[in-house]
Amino acid sequence: MRPFLIAGSLIVVLLWSVTIVRADATSSGSQPAGPAASKEALRQKAMPAIDRAVKYQFGKQTENGGWEIMPGVTDPAVTAMVAQCLIQHPDYGPKHPAVEKAMKFVVSFQQPDGGIYSTQIGYRNYTTSVVLMALSSMKTASMGDYTAGAAKYLKDNQWTEGTCDPEGKPITPEHPWYGGAGYGQSRRPDLSNTQMMLEALHQSGLPPTDPAYQKAIQFVLRCQMSERSNDQPFAKGADDGGFIYTPANGGESKAGTDEVNGRPRLRSYGSMTYAGFKSMLYANVDRNDPRVKAAWDWIRRNYTLTSNPNMPGAQSQEGLYYFYHVFAKALEAWGEPLLVDSANRRHDWRADLIDQLIKTQRPDGSWVNEADRWHEGNPSLVTAYAVLAMQAAIK
Repeated sequence: MRPFLIAGSLIVVLLWSVTIVRADATSSGSQPAGPAASKEALRQKAMPAIDRAVKYQFGKQTENGGWEIMPGVTDPAVTAMVAQCLIQHPDYGPKHPAVEKAMKFVVSFQQPDGGIYSTQIGYRNYTTSVVLMALSSMKTASMGDYTAGAAKYLKDNQWTEGTCDPEGKPITPEHPWYGGAGYGQSRRPDLSNTQMMLEALHQSGLPPTDPAYQKAIQFVLRCQMSERSNDQPFAKGADDGGFIYTPANGGESKAGTDEVNGRPRLRSYGSMTYAGFKSMLYANVDRNDPRVKAAWDWIRRNYTLTSNPNMPGAQSQEGLYYFYHVFAKALEAWGEPLLVDSANRRHDWRADLIDQLIKTQRPDGSWVNEADRWHEGNPSLVTAYAVLAMQAAIK
């Protein structure tokens, strides 16, 4: 289900300090903006669309309590995401019968290693992450064992000391995989899985001083296209501050490459840049840190909600609703209602997001992406992305 979120390193470039200092939002160089829409005004605009979406999702719940990832196949990840939409809805919550039925289905997938995933479908890290988010939203003591097992699984799945890559090379702080998470312990890590792991651990209440965050930040920074923060060869000469999919195996971007000075360079793109930005904030990297500021400046230069920013034209709609979700979570973590882009235009990002989603909602209350890569042709999944994004915007 692709795009569809420091212990002591020997590498000097990755040993920059990590603190909790909060800076003013204008530290990026933008000018103070006027007032944003009130939370109540945003709620009044968003809730009718959310209510239509929830009504649609109720009609798609199967007899076993789950929602489908594909026709005839119910899935714990999609089910957990839909359940979280209901848990966070003021009219439903964790004790609603549909939620209880859904979460009973979800936790039935807990494995001996503590992870909660389907052995047939895969996506072990991703699924366990979204399930842990739903469990954490429930705040129910009876789910404590499932929550603890899922959190332990995610930390065990991280590529750190004591593990080896498929070629038998030990994972040390110098290894490009260090600190990352992939679809399973034998799979190479990527930023999408890593940011999902970090968001799940963050929502579960794990403090940002935990080594899991600090190790993950080393991996996250190796996805940033900036030679100041990234020691990988593919980042040499790069300075845009955006993020790619993975530094593994020489680096990979789902947006492909640009030609720079006659040579190909991996291309940063929106969903991964917001994912990297959010991950740094969850790990309490200082908002004045040059790496955070570089990512923020990329966001300011590439602000849009009509496409996944900086994806090539033919691919610009791919992963769009995953992007909306990570966009909302990242800017919620940033904590400022207004974003001033590089052209000094002011954006009320919450209102922009809600307006865009209302405009694209289908008459039956669902959303679907015609560019159906990464399961975004599945309306249950895409509708969950959209609702979770709006819920983050009105939180």
